[in-house]
Amino acid sequence: MRQEFDPLLTMLETESRTPSDAAVSATVQAVSSAFVQEAWQKALERRATDSEGAITASRTLLESVCKHILDLTKTPYDDSADLPKLYNLTAKQLNLSPSQHTEQVFKQILGGCHSVVEGLGALRNRHSDAHGKGISGTKPAPRHAELAVNLAGTMATFLLQTWEARKS
Repeated sequence: MRQEFDPLLTMLETESRTPSDAAVSATVQAVSSAFVQEAWQKALERRATDSEGAITASRTLLESVCKHILDLTKTPYDDSADLPKLYNLTAKQLNLSPSQHTEQVFKQILGGCHSVVEGLGALRNRHSDAHGKGISGTKPAPRHAELAVNLAGTMATFLLQTWEARKS
């Protein structure tokens, strides 16, 4: 019986897909930035087999999206700025900063978005392949990579769609 189901089980174990993959992919493909598209592809490809690399690619995706939008809005930024700084600049340009809103629900949700971005940056600094590890280093589980990729993809989509809506 195992032989009959082996191809299906192998596919399910190695091909992790989530409902948002197609939506994020469509949004990212519409962007004229090879860096954004490449980061998303790397995140997807690494998600199931290379948790550390997927986390790195997730953070890179958000950084690339922020820089892309800041370039389009001609907003100056320090190329070595950390992700939260880049996100704050981007959020201000897109009117997504909690301080730009008066309604509590928008302040709360947009503050949550900021927390997600900060969390992804911290996750990448601690548990990705971007830094060396000592004896007591830990590896993230595939579910952590899945979470990072999904959060980064959702945030990237939100930022890019907000930029497109503002242009119209």
